[in-house]
Amino acid sequence: MKLRKQVTVCGGAIFCVAVFSLYLMLDRVQHDPARRQNGGNFPRSQISVLQNRIEQLEQLLEENHQIISHIKDSVMELTDTGAVSPRGHLPFRSANGSWVLPFDGRPTFLAVKPQDCQLASGSHSQADVQMLDVHSILKFDNPDGGVWKQGFDITYEPDEWDSEPLQVFVVPHSHNDPGWIKTFDKYFTDQTQHILNNMVVKLAEDPRRKFIWCEISFFSKWWETADVRKQEAVRKLVLGGQLEIVTGGWVMTDEANAHYFAMIDQLIEGHQWLERNLGVTPRSGWAVDPFGHSATMSYLLKRANVTSMLIQRFMWRQSWDAGSNTDIFCHMMPFYSYDVPHTCGPDPKICCQFDFKRLPGGRINCPWKVPPKAVVDANLAERANLLLDQYRKKSKLYRSKVLLVPLGDDFRYDKALEWDQQYTNYQKLFDYMNSHPEMHVQAQFGTLSEYFDAVYKAYDVAQGARPPDYPVFSGDFFSYADREDHYWTGYFTSRPFYKSLDRVIESNLRGAEILYSLAVANARHVGMEGRYPVSDYALLVDARQSVGLFQHHDAITGTGKENVATDYGNSRPFNSVKVIINAAHFLVMKNKEFYRFYQTEPFLETDDRRATQDSLPQSTLIELDPSGPRYLVLFNPVEQERLSVVTVLVNTVRVRVLTEDGQTLPVQLSAQWSSASQMSAEAAFMVRLPPLGLAVFHLYDSPDSPMTLRSDTLLRLSGRSVTARAADPTYGMSRCCSNNLSSLFFNAVLFILHFYLQSIRRKDDPQEVKVQMQFVVYGTRPSKDKSGAYLFLPDGKAKPYNQKEPPVVRVVEGPLFSEVVAFYQHFQQTIRIHNVPGVDGLSIEITTLVDIRDQTNKELAMRLVTDIQNGDVFHTDLNGFQMQPRRHHLKLPLQANVYPMSSQAYIQDSHHRLTLHTAQSLGVASLETGQLEVIMDRRLMQDDNRGLGQGLKDNKKTANRFRLLLERRSTGNKMMDRETTSFPSILSHMTNSFLNHKVLALPVLAKRRGIPPLQTFAPLKSILPCDFHLLNLRSIQSQDPQSPSPHAALILHRLAMDCGLDAPNLGINCTTTQGQLSVSELFKDLDLQLLQPMSLTLMHSSTPLANDSTISLDPMEISAFKLKLR
Repeated sequence: MKLRKQVTVCGGAIFCVAVFSLYLMLDRVQHDPARRQNGGNFPRSQISVLQNRIEQLEQLLEENHQIISHIKDSVMELTDTGAVSPRGHLPFRSANGSWVLPFDGRPTFLAVKPQDCQLASGSHSQADVQMLDVHSILKFDNPDGGVWKQGFDITYEPDEWDSEPLQVFVVPHSHNDPGWIKTFDKYFTDQTQHILNNMVVKLAEDPRRKFIWCEISFFSKWWETADVRKQEAVRKLVLGGQLEIVTGGWVMTDEANAHYFAMIDQLIEGHQWLERNLGVTPRSGWAVDPFGHSATMSYLLKRANVTSMLIQRFMWRQSWDAGSNTDIFCHMMPFYSYDVPHTCGPDPKICCQFDFKRLPGGRINCPWKVPPKAVVDANLAERANLLLDQYRKKSKLYRSKVLLVPLGDDFRYDKALEWDQQYTNYQKLFDYMNSHPEMHVQAQFGTLSEYFDAVYKAYDVAQGARPPDYPVFSGDFFSYADREDHYWTGYFTSRPFYKSLDRVIESNLRGAEILYSLAVANARHVGMEGRYPVSDYALLVDARQSVGLFQHHDAITGTGKENVATDYGNSRPFNSVKVIINAAHFLVMKNKEFYRFYQTEPFLETDDRRATQDSLPQSTLIELDPSGPRYLVLFNPVEQERLSVVTVLVNTVRVRVLTEDGQTLPVQLSAQWSSASQMSAEAAFMVRLPPLGLAVFHLYDSPDSPMTLRSDTLLRLSGRSVTARAADPTYGMSRCCSNNLSSLFFNAVLFILHFYLQSIRRKDDPQEVKVQMQFVVYGTRPSKDKSGAYLFLPDGKAKPYNQKEPPVVRVVEGPLFSEVVAFYQHFQQTIRIHNVPGVDGLSIEITTLVDIRDQTNKELAMRLVTDIQNGDVFHTDLNGFQMQPRRHHLKLPLQANVYPMSSQAYIQDSHHRLTLHTAQSLGVASLETGQLEVIMDRRLMQDDNRGLGQGLKDNKKTANRFRLLLERRSTGNKMMDRETTSFPSILSHMTNSFLNHKVLALPVLAKRRGIPPLQTFAPLKSILPCDFHLLNLRSIQSQDPQSPSPHAALILHRLAMDCGLDAPNLGINCTTTQGQLSVSELFKDLDLQLLQPMSLTLMHSSTPLANDSTISLDPMEISAFKLKLR
C-alpha cells in the first residue's frame, strides 16, 4: 500500500506541475502589454505559437501518463504476486508454487516518444529495383546455354560508337586471400611479398601502367619489411595515380556471417593504417570474392565517405531511406567470376586467349583448348579486333559507353614474367586500337576510381552523384549460386565453433576498447598518465587486427583448410581480455594512489578460461575462506543499466554474497554438472549493474547464509527418477519452469522420451502459442555433386533426429532461474528461464551443445514449429545491423531458401512475433508457414569442388547460444506489414545486446599483502537514450603505432524500433530523446575538450562543435565523433 501511495503522490505531483505550467503560460499571454495594445486581439502567428505549445504540453502530459502507468504496472505486478515477502527480504514461493523475489525498491519506466517510432510506420525507400520483387519475377528456369554457361547472345550495330567512342579501362589487380589454402603467413612468404616487390619495380617502368590493391593486412606486413627506398617508391606511385588502394579494409570482409561491429572495426583499422603510413584516402570499394553481398556493406562504405563501389552499376539505397542519403554508386561484374576468362566479355573461350600468363609453356592453360598468342605485328590487327568485339558486347550490358575490364585473379603477378607478359601485350593492343580512329575506342590501363570518374564525367555529375536514368536498387544479394542449383548456403553454418568464438572475442574487443579509453582518460584526469600502463595499447592493436583478420571471407565463413582455421584461432585473439583486466584494476581502485601495476602479477583474473583456442571455456573456481572475503568485479559491456543473474563456481555451499554497501543478496545454489550425473557447487545471484560500469561484490564463506537457497533437482535416467536435494520428491513437470512473466509447458509423454519444447505463454497474455522444438538431420546427395564447406546440397527434406535410448533429463528449479537439460547422443539441450524482472526474464535462454564428430555427411538442425501464420514471409538480420524480409519460394530448391542469420530471425502474424536471437552466425530458413529452422553444425566428408580441396571433418564440440522471445503485437497497431522494411522492438534490441555482450565476471586474485579498498565504477553521468547503441569508444592512433593519441572515437548507432509490439517492464529506465544527445553530459568526472564529427573510419573531419553541443542522429544512422576526454 505504501508503494501505491507513493506512485499516486508522484503522479499527482507531475500532473499539478504540468497544469500549473499551462496556467503560467496562459497568464503570461493574457498580461502581455504588447497584446493589450492590440486590443486583446492575438496575431495569427502568436495564436499558432500558442497552439503549438499547448500541443507540446499535451504530449508531455501523455508521456508522463505513460511513465506513471509503467511505474504503477511494475508495482502492481509485484504486489499482485505477493512480492512483499512475508519473511522480509527472502525469496519465497507464492500460492501457485512459483518463486517470487523481494522487490528491490526501484520502480522503472519506459518513455518512448512517438516520434522515435516513425521510421517503422513512415514512408520508406522508393527504389526502382527491389530484390524481393526480382526473386518473385524471375523464373529461375536455368535453360541450357543460359547465364550459368555464360552463353549471352549479344549483338550490336557497328556504328553504335561512331558519335561517342567506347572508353575501356583495363584494371590490373591481384586478389590476395589472408588465409585459405595456406595460412596468412605462408601466403605472404610464398606469394604476396613477391607481388608487391614486383609492383614497385614494374609500375615504375612505364607511367601508363596501373594497379589496384585491397587487403591492408598483407600490405602492412610487407611495409614493415620494406626499406625506405621501397616505401618512398610506393608513395610516389600512389601520388602519381599508378597505384590505387581500393576499399582499404584490413581484409575483404565476408558479408554474410560478419557482424557490423567487426566490419566497421576492420575498415577503421585499415584506413587508420593508410592515414598514418601513406596519407591515402580510399575513394572506391572493391569486393570481388565474397559469396553474396549485403546492403550493410554499402551503407558502411557510404558513411566512410567512399563514393563508389564495385559489385553492380546502380545506386544502392538502404530500404529504410525515404530520400537518397544512403545512396552509393555501384558497379556489378556481370559474368561468372573475376578471373580473366570471365571479365573481358561474354565468351570465356575468347577472353582466356587474352590472359597472357597462360601462354604456352606456362604452368596454367585455357580449359577451352585455345591458348593465348603473344601479340606481334603479324597478328596485331586480328587480335585487337577480336578483343574489341568482346569489349563491345560487354558494354551493351551497361548504360554508358565507359567499360571496366578487370585483369587479374588470385595471387596474380607474383612473378616478374607475368608483369611483362600482361602489360607488354596489352599495351600493344591498346596502342593499335587508339591509333585507328575507325575502331572508335579509347583503351588504357586504369584504376578503379579512374573508371568511376569517367562514368561521372560522361554524365556531367559530381563524384558519387546519381547519373540520369540510372536505377535505384534496394535489397541484398543472398543467397548466391554460381551454377545450376549449387547454392552457397552451407558456409552460413560451416565451422560454427569459430563463428561462436568470433562473437566472443568481438565483445571482448569492444569492452577492452571502452574500458581502456575510460581508464586512460581517468588517469589523465587525476594526473597519473605515467602510472597507467598505456603499453596495453599494443595489445589492443593486436586484438583489433586479430578480429579484423578473421572477418576475411574464407575465415569466419569456415571455408579455409583445417590448419588455416587453427592458425586463425592461434592469432592472439584473447589479448583484449588482458586489456580489460588491467583497465578494470585501475578503475575500481577507490584510492588511485594505491594503484600498482605488475605485468607478471595481475590483480584480476577471468571467470572462464580456455585450455586451448579450440576448446570450450571452463569456469574458474573461486575458493572462499572463512578468514575473509573474496572480491568479485562484474563488468557490464552494455550501455544500459542491467538487471541480470550472474553465476560463479565456488568451493563451498556456505556462500554469502554482499554488495559494496553491505546488502546481502539472494543466492541460488545449484549443481555444476560436469556430466549427466556428476556435479559441483555453483552460486547464482541477481545484480543490478551500471551501464558500461564495473561493480564490486564480496563473497564470503559463511555458516550463517539465510539468503542462500538450494535448487530443487530432478534427474530422469532411462525411465527412473533420481531426486538430488529435492524439497518435494514428487516434483513433476506441471510446475516446471515458471517465472513471473512467462510460462513453458511440456508435453509429459514427450518430456520423458524426447525432450521437446511444446508451447509458450506469456503471463500477461491469455493466448498460448504453440512452439514445438524439433531436431532434424539433413544428408547429402548420392550424386557426384555433394555438400561441402561452401555448398548445401541436401538429399531431400530433413529427417527427424532419433536415437535408440531415451535421453537423460535433468530439471532444476530455484528462485532465480529454472532449467531443463536433455542429454542426447549428439547434443545437449538446455532451456533456462530467469525469474528476474526485466529483459532477462522476458525471453527463454537456449543452449545447444553439439558434438557430431562421429557422423558422416550429416547436418543437424533445430526446428521451431509454431501456429504463427506468417505465410511465406520471414525476416532475417543482415550483419546484426538491419532486418531483411525474406520469402520462401517453392520454385526454388530447398537450399536456395536458406539465408544468413548473424544475430536474429523472426516470424510474425497479426497477433504475435517470435524471434530467435543468436550469439553466433548460422544458416536459417522458414520452409513452412509457422516454422523457423536453424542449422547447428555440418560434418561433410568431401570437397564441393570450389577450390578448397577438403571436406568439413575438423568439427569441435560447440555451444550454440540463443534467446527465444515471444512478443504480442499491439491490437491498436493497424499498420500493415511492409514488404521491404521491418525493425525489432526495443525489448528485442536489448535482448540481443544482452545475449551478445555477457556480463564479465573478474575475480580479484587473493593477495598476500591484502586488497586495497575497491569501489564501483559507473562512468556515465546521464542515462543514454535506450535507442542509442554505443558501438565503440576507440582510442585513436598516434604516429607511434604502439601508443595512443589523447583522442578517442565515439561511434554511435541510433536503433530503429517497431513500437507496434506491447512494451513490458524492461526492469530499467528507458527513455528516448528524438535522437538528441549531449556528449558533454555523458561521462562522469571527465572534461570534454573536443567534440568533432568524423567520417565512420575517421579519415574525413568536419568543423569541431562547441563542447556543450547537442548532437543528433536519425534512426539507423551510425555516426563517429572524435573526442578528447580528460
